[in-house]
Amino acid sequence: MLKMRELQDVPVLFDLMIHPEVFPYVRLKANTIDEYYFHTKTSMEAECRAELISRTILDEYNLPIGVITLYDIQENYGFLSTWIGRPYFGKGYNRLAKEAFFDEVFHHLGVEGIFMKVKKTNFRSTKAVLKLPYVTAGNHVYPEIYQNINNQDVLYNLFAVTKEHYFSYRQFAGNKAVSTDEEVV
Repeated sequence: MLKMRELQDVPVLFDLMIHPEVFPYVRLKANTIDEYYFHTKTSMEAECRAELISRTILDEYNLPIGVITLYDIQENYGFLSTWIGRPYFGKGYNRLAKEAFFDEVFHHLGVEGIFMKVKKTNFRSTKAVLKLPYVTAGNHVYPEIYQNINNQDVLYNLFAVTKEHYFSYRQFAGNKAVSTDEEVV
């Protein structure tokens, strides 16, 4: 479901990223494939310096379909960015990718919490995030962070996933298989 970022995936991912329903929601936008190669290489180098954690999302045939990244890691907390190509919307990959990523970063990489900022106008992403039973609405729980992310023209809602809450959910759910009828961001 996830793998380390590799430059060989850039052409496929670039074609998926530039779709008009995906591009506006990608954090590191690239207008050319060369620019996307540069962003990918820079991300891989930043991961070596422990500044971020980034994975390529794969489908059941191990083909790249998107990217999930934890940025701005400070004191074992970071901000999540996920994008999946348009042909894969509505097929459950978003939730599967997030849970595989959360398992990795919480179990093996010392992350304690993950924030997700979602544009208030991005109804598809908001709906998808609210379907995740281990997510907490963070606008009032983390008021300083909420104010910091809304310091610009674009307004965001803040959501959070803590290691403790996520593992409590997984224990309660008994690590059951995840349904694939979830909305994909």
